[in-house]
Amino acid sequence: MEYRKLGKTGFEVSEVSFGTWAIGGSWGNVNDAQSLRALEFAIDQGVNFFDTADVYGNGHSEELLAKATKGKEEEVFIATKFCRMGDIHAPENYSYETIRSYCESSLKRLNREAIDLYQIHCPPTDILKDGAVFDILNRLQEEGKIKNYGVSVETVEEGLICLENPNVKTLQVIFNLFRQKSLEQLFPEAEKKEVGILARLPLASGLLTGKFTKEHRFEQDDHRSFNENGAAFNVGETFAGLGFSKGVELVEHLKWIAEERGTMAQAAMRWILDQSAVSCVIPGFKTKEQIEDNLKSQEVRSFSESELERIKLFYSESVSESIRGAY
Repeated sequence: MEYRKLGKTGFEVSEVSFGTWAIGGSWGNVNDAQSLRALEFAIDQGVNFFDTADVYGNGHSEELLAKATKGKEEEVFIATKFCRMGDIHAPENYSYETIRSYCESSLKRLNREAIDLYQIHCPPTDILKDGAVFDILNRLQEEGKIKNYGVSVETVEEGLICLENPNVKTLQVIFNLFRQKSLEQLFPEAEKKEVGILARLPLASGLLTGKFTKEHRFEQDDHRSFNENGAAFNVGETFAGLGFSKGVELVEHLKWIAEERGTMAQAAMRWILDQSAVSCVIPGFKTKEQIEDNLKSQEVRSFSESELERIKLFYSESVSESIRGAY
């Protein structure tokens, strides 16, 4: 396992870490025993960082992480998120009392004394511009409730706003072969300020596994069914903002990346790991086999300069204009 600095947190985290949205809910059926086996396997392989949120299964993924990391609290870092349990547009949702309540509820579910990394969970841009929420996070840090804080953002603009706050230690961004805009300005600025980057949705909700056809249908409780067009939350969180059919069509032009690199998923994550600004990539999972497959991305060869140029050209000419929503 390779480890990288997570900004100025002082943490060295596994470059392939994992997100727990899928085992909390909104990705179809979940099986807790299967999820715990997968978590334990990941930890045994050296994975020491997991991302979660209070809304993943209404706290269920936090509870699963508490079970999987019991007795290993000093060895395994957990990042969780807040604000989406309430109305994300309401000012009172960002009061000291409300945020402290969210924090203490997460601490109880995680069975920890302090949260390693507490992240604002994709709030509206005006909340970030106002900046009062950062003062509250500073206060929680002083109280020992949280060790570090960061922000999960939807757009490059939001990321740049966050970078103006010197105590923001990490940014979590949608970043994959179908979402490359962060490379232009956000990543260089984050590197300059030593802010860690968590790359979420590395496989564009599964599109970049190359396993889907246009005829595939997702379960009704899977966000890839109910949020394809942004009906429940930001459209970029599902298929990187591409419609499913368009995404499947575009994947066909990228299947070459898997040549001599195992699977398409492993190749897609290798491309992300080759970006120097990235602290870790956080794919989702449901099974031990998916953990194992994703970890193999560390072993595949990097992309050549000519291959990188081909990918960049494909994105600018064929992908970027099809992404829906602000990004």
